Amino acid sequence: MIRRGFQVVARLGHHRELLGAPRILPRLNPASAFGSSTDSLVSRFCSEKTDLKDYALPNASWCSDMLSLYQEFLEKTKSSGWVKLPSYKSNRDHIRGFKLPSGLEVSSGKGDWRIFTRCIQVDGQGYEYVIFFHPPKKSVCLFQPGPYLEGPPGFAHGGSLAALMDEAFSKIAYLAGQGLLTQSLNIRFKNLIPVGSLVVMDIEVEKIEDQKIYMSCIAQSRDQKTVYAKSSGVFLQLQLEELSSQ
Repeated sequence: MIRRGFQVVARLGHHRELLGAPRILPRLNPASAFGSSTDSLVSRFCSEKTDLKDYALPNASWCSDMLSLYQEFLEKTKSSGWVKLPSYKSNRDHIRGFKLPSGLEVSSGKGDWRIFTRCIQVDGQGYEYVIFFHPPKKSVCLFQPGPYLEGPPGFAHGGSLAALMDEAFSKIAYLAGQGLLTQSLNIRFKNLIPVGSLVVMDIEVEKIEDQKIYMSCIAQSRDQKTVYAKSSGVFLQLQLEELSSQ
């Protein structure tokens, strides 16, 4: 069980702390029925029996590079061990049937909850992205920023890429070893990203130790001639708890 007193520090230019007293991380139980292997996590995450809308599917706003590379990776899911990850509007949908460990859950009423990267509902205006995962440690995220993510005229805001790196990291960290919360995120920007262009994010799980998952990412153009940013992140391992059937 988790003891009162867990502290999470997320760093993105500055440190932020969750409200409340510090708490100590619970130790994972390797023999638990849930999350004992990457395969079981992927199987639950990518369940085919769902009525939820998958936002990581092609639409009319996708550029030709985005569409063609999507098709290439979709073919790889048939024989090369790659898995296309669904993307629902809320993480509540991704972990249906489970909850955060005792002491971390937040009381809230019903509402239209959305992941930040899925909060713009008009196709092509905000985040268009899809993640492909090759268990246990490799992933590729295809990203096309829309005009609502503009920073400098005609280019994506750096914060929009940072947010998606964090989101992509979190999904892979979860599947690779129940990484749930960001401890640190470091980014070095290299070049501006034109709005409407394709960014290919190559993500790797570097290591897992001391209940932490260490990850890296390079965001670049499809031809790999332009590097947009490089980043690294550390995620804390936490075991979700099964919701009561009552």
